[in-house]
Amino acid sequence: MNGKIKKLEPRELLLMFWAFFKIGAFTLGGGFAMIPLMKVEMVDKQKWIKEEEFLDIIAVTQSAPGAVAINTSIYIGYKLYGFLGSCIAVLGTILPSFLIILFVALFYDDIKSSIYVKKAFKGIYPGIVVLILASAFNLRKAAFKTPVGVIIAVLSLAALLIFDLHPIIVILASGISGMFLQNRLRDPEERGDK
Repeated sequence: MNGKIKKLEPRELLLMFWAFFKIGAFTLGGGFAMIPLMKVEMVDKQKWIKEEEFLDIIAVTQSAPGAVAINTSIYIGYKLYGFLGSCIAVLGTILPSFLIILFVALFYDDIKSSIYVKKAFKGIYPGIVVLILASAFNLRKAAFKTPVGVIIAVLSLAALLIFDLHPIIVILASGISGMFLQNRLRDPEERGDK
């Protein structure tokens, strides 16, 4: 896609709504757990965006205020069908959660003490961790194309786990480091040096 918004077709809008609805309905654990499902649906299956662009979208939406899944929906919906596309994509993403929470609220007293619900959640939690790890594994090719990417990843991990820095600081420092290091390590001809 060359950045042009597609002509609005009801069938295509419904397909996009359904794609985001499925992602919203079958993902527990929030935005990071949605990433592998989004990649499969948006990149591999529908081919709406390329893998590198998907990684860029995740990086941007992660550093912007709000939920990763909602921000990603807005971006992809807008890219495909403009403002209406972003509204439909967001609706598809949030509607399943809204309906599930509404259902839980109505029957909360009946299900909160259920031993089966407690056991189900004990099984769901490890699955969520695996989904998040799978998304990191799937995006590794695009993230680690250069030695600079690997260095920034290792330093970012150390900053988060060892020094307990806030993720926003790590994201900003990674972006600034990427701009500076990528520019310094390019060929002199690419930089315009003589």
